Parts: sequence; structure tokens; C-alpha cells
Amino acid sequence: MTTMMTPPPPSSPPSTTPASLEPPKLPRPIRRKRRLMQLGALALVIGSLILDVGGIFLIPLVFVLVVPFERMFPRHDQPIRRAHLGLDMTYAIAGPLLTLLGGIAIAAVAILTFAWLPGLAFRPLVAAMPPLVQIIVGFLLFDFLIYWAHRFSHEVPFLWRFHSVHHSVETMDWISGFRNHPIDGAILAPPIAFLLAAGFSPEATGVFAVLQVITGLFLHANVRWRLRPLQRIIITPEFHHWHHTNEEQAINTNYSVFLPAWDIIFGTWFMPKDRRPQVYGIDEPIPTGLLPQLFFPFRGLRSPLWMMRHPIKGFRYTLGLMRRGTKQLWRSARRPARKAVSAVDA
Repeated sequence: MTTMMTPPPPSSPPSTTPASLEPPKLPRPIRRKRRLMQLGALALVIGSLILDVGGIFLIPLVFVLVVPFERMFPRHDQPIRRAHLGLDMTYAIAGPLLTLLGGIAIAAVAILTFAWLPGLAFRPLVAAMPPLVQIIVGFLLFDFLIYWAHRFSHEVPFLWRFHSVHHSVETMDWISGFRNHPIDGAILAPPIAFLLAAGFSPEATGVFAVLQVITGLFLHANVRWRLRPLQRIIITPEFHHWHHTNEEQAINTNYSVFLPAWDIIFGTWFMPKDRRPQVYGIDEPIPTGLLPQLFFPFRGLRSPLWMMRHPIKGFRYTLGLMRRGTKQLWRSARRPARKAVSAVDA
């Protein structure tokens, strides 16, 4: 009698348990650092609300004023709830405290750079101007000096450390203009110090600075307005979108804040008629959290504690940074102008 051998049952595949699908845990030091960063960001937000609880109403105000135009005239088809929206909202809510820190940096830079010193020589001339002429000349000087300050923040590597945080935005919209490193604002210190020392009205100078912030929020909006007849007269959203694009031809262009005349004169104007800006951001890797971005520009630099422990070496180190920065400033100022690309002659 023949016995039939039954084949063994097929082996079942290894079961996939929920545990095997879980991502590997990060090392404890990294997890602890992340928690500290999150707590620090929360402390910044709470501190800002304590400093100025009215700041929380700025977000809905900008939303109501800008977003309807973004929905009716969108430049890019993108959702309101886009990537890193929470990060930019955190910048906006933490704005009062970040502004306070930036104000301290502005005061320090204004004093240490001696930008006020040459302004003193112009006091008699400014005092002789009629009030209206003084406002017009002050506005033109402010815009001219801010053009160069903005240009230096791109072309001087040390200053770019701080300004790159603002340019890390990859989605231009109603709230992206809030992403700014507080020390980046210190680039405004020399122009403001010069104007005040020259005798221009502090009230008018303050209004110019506030207008710059308000204009900046509008220029970042996701609207497709080109305003071609006005693009050689005033700054438009498309002008500033080209400034933020990561396309090679447009890098280091369109620095002006109010009047594009400075870019046209110094060869940094870029307004092609045959295409529009598409890709934003920077090539450099940059963290995505609030505190990591605030600490990011200080990478590789000596800490203040080290300089306190080694005062002589710290002094030499600081002098070296200043000497190198001065050379970079002059190199940027002497950069040869290139032919501007415009909607008229492109």
C-alpha cells in the first residue's frame, strides 16, 4: 500500500507588526535638544504676547487685507495652508520680542559703526531746507542707503548669514514676509543713524522705516500683478518676487525698497518680459524651526563666553572679522554693473 506524502504547508510571510513600522527613535541628546528648541520657541511666543498682546491681532489683519487679493489674482496656484505656514506664523506672533531684540542690535550697530559721524557734517545744510524739501530729500536718501544696505546683506558673506533666513522662504504669500532674523534688521542702523545725525526729522525717518515694513508685506503677496507701466517708477510684487527667486540669472538683483531707479542706475535691475519667477528659496541647507533658524547664522563663530575667557584673543578675532567684512563691503560696492534685463528691452 502506497502512502501519499502531503507537501508541507507554505511558510507564511513574517508578520508586520505595528512596532516594525515605527520609525527608529532618535538618540536621546537629539530628542532633548529638539524639546529645548520647542520650549524656547514657545517662550519667545509667550514673551511676545506679554510684551504686546496686540501683536496677535496683526495676523488676522494682514490675512483680511491681503488674502482676498491672493485668491482673486493668484500668481501661483497654491493653498493657504502650505508647507511651513506654522513657522512663519510663529515668526509673526513672536514679532514684538524679535523686534525688541532687533532694536537692541540696531542701537549697538548704529553706535559702533560710527555711521552717525559723517551725518553731523550735513546738519547745517539740512537745517536750511524747507520742511517739505527736507522730507523729500530724506526719503530719497533713506531709499538710496537702504538699497546699499540690502545689497550688502546679500553680497557680504557675514551679513548673508542673517539675511539668508529671510530668503529660505520657498512659498511667497501674505505671511512669508514675517520670516526675518532680528539681527538682520541691524543693517538698517547705519542709514537711520546717518539721517538722524544729519538732522532729518526723527518722525519722518520712523515713518520711512514703518512704510518699508508695510510695503514688504505687500511685495511678498502671491498676486500676479505686473503693473508694467509703473515698473520703472515704483516697486511691484513681481519685482520683489524676482528678487526672491532661486533662478541663476536673477540672483543678487532687485534690491530697491521703494524706487527701482537705484537698481537701474547700478545695473542690478532684472524684469524679463518673457517669463515669471517660479522657484524660490536658497540652495544652502537651513533648519526649519524658529530657534534653529535664529541660531543658524552663528554657526562656526566663536561664542561670547570664549571671548570673555580669552579677551585678547577675542579682541583680535573681532578685529579680524571687522577687517574681513570691510574688504567684502568694498568689493561689493565696486562690483561692475551688468546690463539690466527689463520688460522694455529684453
